[in-house]
Amino acid sequence: MWKWSYAADIAPELLRAFLMTIGAALSGFALAAVIGLIMAILVRSGLAPVRWATRGIVEFIRSTPLLVQLFFLYYSLPMLTSWSMSAYATGVIGLGLHYGTYLSEVYRSGIEAVPKGQWEAARALNLSRSKTWLRVILPQAIPPIIPMMGNYLIVIVKETPTLSAITLVEVLLTAKNTASVTYRVFEPYTIAGLLFLLASLVLSLGVTLLDRRLRRSTAG
Repeated sequence: MWKWSYAADIAPELLRAFLMTIGAALSGFALAAVIGLIMAILVRSGLAPVRWATRGIVEFIRSTPLLVQLFFLYYSLPMLTSWSMSAYATGVIGLGLHYGTYLSEVYRSGIEAVPKGQWEAARALNLSRSKTWLRVILPQAIPPIIPMMGNYLIVIVKETPTLSAITLVEVLLTAKNTASVTYRVFEPYTIAGLLFLLASLVLSLGVTLLDRRLRRSTAG
């Protein structure tokens, strides 16, 4: 049966691990958003080798499991280059690279939805390529894809337990370690599950509110 005193004792440690989990997820998503945008722009490069190389990288990363990529970054890369990172940094980079390839496709859908007339108008105004992207294309391409980006943010949060494979002590691993010491599994796993559920609900609500606000500002 549920034991409230035990749950209260383990809750602070689980909350600390949960903050680590959310920090890694948000950092990974921020990195993925940047990497995805860069890849989406490079895929539209006028240089064929750049387009091919970017598409090859995207397909390679998307075709391999996140866990394999994390193992390579944390265990294999230091042996090949003598350059190592902390588990937290490796987890953030792994999440950023992996989901950056998925977000690049999300960006691509938004960019391709921008009417061709907008590109032609930018050329007619003699805008530089950077100004065309920053002032014309991206402000129109990003708002419609906010819900899809929000979905990937929630997916990343739920993928963070994978980081325990590279020794990052996130909330699910903390629950597992707690249960292995006390032999009580109900409370730690229930609390961990509720924390993930709460994070997903809050993020989903935040994305919905942001989407509505952007739609109102665009309509206005």
